[in-house]
Parts: sequence; C-alpha cells; structure tokens
Amino acid sequence: MNKKSAPAPTRREFLGSACCAAVGATGILSTLGSLRLMAAAASPSNGPQVPSTAASGIGSDYKALVCLFLNGGNDANNLIIPTGADYAAYASARSNLAIPQASLLPFNPKTSDGRTWGLHPSVAELNTLFNSGQAAFLANVGTLVYPTTKTQYNAKSVPLPPQLFSHSDQQVQWQHSVPDKPTATGWGGRVADLVNNLNTSDQISMSVSLAGKNTFEIGSKVSQYAINTSGAVTLQGSTSSATSADGIRFRAQKDIFAQGQSALFETAFGSASGDAIVSADLLNTVLAAAPPITTPFPTTAGTTNTTGANLTSAASQLRMVARLIGASPTLGLKRQIFFVQLGGWDTHAAQLNNTDPVAGSHAGLLQQISQAVDAFYKATVELGVANQVTTFTASDFGRTYRSNGDGSDHGWGSHAFVVGGAVKGRELYGKMPTLTINGPDDTGQGRWIPTTSVDEYAATLATWFGVSATDLPTVLPNIGRFAKPNLGFL
Repeated sequence: MNKKSAPAPTRREFLGSACCAAVGATGILSTLGSLRLMAAAASPSNGPQVPSTAASGIGSDYKALVCLFLNGGNDANNLIIPTGADYAAYASARSNLAIPQASLLPFNPKTSDGRTWGLHPSVAELNTLFNSGQAAFLANVGTLVYPTTKTQYNAKSVPLPPQLFSHSDQQVQWQHSVPDKPTATGWGGRVADLVNNLNTSDQISMSVSLAGKNTFEIGSKVSQYAINTSGAVTLQGSTSSATSADGIRFRAQKDIFAQGQSALFETAFGSASGDAIVSADLLNTVLAAAPPITTPFPTTAGTTNTTGANLTSAASQLRMVARLIGASPTLGLKRQIFFVQLGGWDTHAAQLNNTDPVAGSHAGLLQQISQAVDAFYKATVELGVANQVTTFTASDFGRTYRSNGDGSDHGWGSHAFVVGGAVKGRELYGKMPTLTINGPDDTGQGRWIPTTSVDEYAATLATWFGVSATDLPTVLPNIGRFAKPNLGFL
C-alpha cells in the first residue's frame, strides 16, 4: 500500500516549529514578553541598517550609566570596616563574621567624622581606583519613603517602604524608587525616556540588559533590550548564512513575519519575532565589525585574557558592555544605560570559610566585582571614554550587623560604590551609621536605617547623565522630600 506524503505545514505550524511558541495564552504572553526583550527596535526593517552618518569615534558628548546590581543583599558591613578604637566593638558584634583587622586595606577618605576605616582585603583593585581618585563610596543608602529616624520608625509616624526585608520587594523598590505608590517604570527607564532624543538612531535601544528583564530599565517610551555576553540573542535556527539550511529558514522566517496576520496573537507574535530577528542581525553585524577590546579581563581560573574566554560572570557582562560602548557611534547612540547583575549575595550561611577568615563566598564575590570593575574601567580608558562612563552598584539591602552563627540576615541600609573618570573620588559620601546594636540607627539586629535615600543617589547620577533639575521629579517623584538631590560625587 502506498503511503501518503505528509501535508505541507501551514503558516501557523511553521511559526510554531520555527520559534518554539509556548502552548496556551499564558505561555504565548510569556514568549511575547521574551521576544520584545530581544527586539527593542523601534523601526523594524528587512535587514541590518547601519546608520550611514555614524562617526568614526566616540564623541565627547557621549555618556553611559552602568548599573551593577548585587542580587541577594550585599553584607556591606564587611566592605567598609571600622578600625582603631572601634574595631573591638565591631569584632564583638560580628563574632565569627569579623574580618581580622591586620588584613584590612588602608582606607582614607578626604573627609572624616573622626572614625577610621579599612576595606575588605578582597577589593584591592577597587581600593587602588579609590586612592587614585576614580572611585568613591556612598554610605548607608537604601529605600525610603521619607527621611526616617529610629523614633519615627518605632512610632510608625512616617510611611515606611512596604515589605522592608523581602528580596523581591526591595529589589523592585530600589529599581523604581517609588515605594509608596504603584509604578510601571524604573528610574533608569524614566531617565532613558527623557534623554533618548539625544540619540541619532532608534534601531537599537539605548537601554541594554546583560541580565534579562529588570525593573530599573522599564520606560514608557524606551524598551530595554536583553542580550547575552556573546551578543544579541537569536531565535533558534536563525542565522544569516546564505547557503546553510538555517540560512534558508532564517530568510523564510523574515518573509513570513513581514506578512500581515488576521488574528491578534499572530500579529503580535509575528511583529515581535520579526523585530527580534532584525535587532539581532543588526547588533551582531555591528559587533563583528567593531575593533576588539584589548584590555584583559579576569577569568574563573584567576588569570586574565583578551579573548573573552572563561571570564567570570561579572567580567563577561562588563566586557560586553565595553564592546557595546565601542560600537555606539555606529549604532548612532550618544546615551546608553546598561544593567549588569551578579547573584549569590544572600549569605545566610557559609559567608566565611572557617579555615580562612578572609575567604568564603562573600570574599569571592567581592573579589570578582573588584577585578571586573577595574578591568572595565581600564577598557573605558582604552576606548577614550573613562570620563564619560559611570559604573555604580546597588543591592536589595544590607545585612544584619549581628551574625546568625554562619552568616548574616536581611538588613536595610547598605554601602555602595561609584567608579569612573568623572567621579570625585577618594571620598566617602553620606553618613556612616552608628555601628551599635540597638543604637540610634538600628531597627534590630543591626539593620541600619538608611541615612541616604535611593532617590538622592539616583538623582545625582541622573543629573550627571543630562536630566535637568526641572525634570528630576519626573524621574524621581519623591525627590522633593529629601535634602540632597545632588550628593556631589560627580
């Protein structure tokens, strides 16, 4: 008996197999969201359209903000550590978490409140940047609705950020900066909305994430564009090769997605998929043609290389940021905002290695960001834009001053650092808390009430980036409640 040949796949079947579309409305919506993160192209076309007016180098009017998010809550109490007469109280409160005083790096800010400090021994590169004036630290910053004292906290006489010690809530609140009211955008996204008109091309978004979807970069007009450390994320089976089977499939995908669809989901899916292909094709073409970054970056083996192979997570992400900055003239971008993330900071347990008091998970994370940020700064020097790129850290919250026996628990205020040629370095900005359990800044267990708000931190960065004083309330609706819309570190 003759077998009948299988019928040719319909357009709908081809869409499903080519792009691995999820089954069901929830899956489709999730897939559409992922595709939009991969697209972020405002003007889709049939192929890469490199702006013909691109400059040969990065102009003096270029600027970039790089947010390095320490996911999980960095124990900043072991980043900046009291020395001298205050060290004994620190060692008593932190018990097994205390870093030996003899191992601390000298830390001498230009101004002082009379106390002396040292830095964790794992941040040697960051300390060098600090001493040479390209890095500054910001003390005890965190989410706030209003300036808050311990008396007000205990009496509940001012509104407090909801779900204070929850990872997910504090990450979102830090990134959108408006804890007392619902908002669909992040403060980085609102900055992008205001300054995007400075860019001469909208084919690739000015807001790029190396760590997937984040609240920080959500804008009303500018969409975040998620890529990976190798370049643009491509749809499975997509390649621009002219002769391979994947190349034939790639051209067919573009033709199908360019056609009109009758159903709502098909229209949205086809549009988002087509945009994702175009954006990936454009970006990967531009990156392939861009001059290589020759600055060595740190690897997981403790070495460095210029090839980009086997880099640490932070180094791999920041190296791609450097490559994208190098490609900015070709992409027609004079303003860029990047989101980079490193996880592992939720150190409830095994925070220190019991056989080595300055080793362990926290020390390894600090070393990774110190080395990666140092390499990234050197890459901006190589590109000639060190004064035009500012890297800043943020985290869910700090951690308890008091040890839980094997680590530390969720806190509130934390310390951050800022790196770049425009930074007014060798300084500790803001006010360090009184490091006393049940003291005037403690809500319990050494959870410090922030003395600087996220709003003030963000406003200083936004102002440097080009947001005017009159537009600051658009970016940070609560900024008028706080005393210092410019902390002076830029």
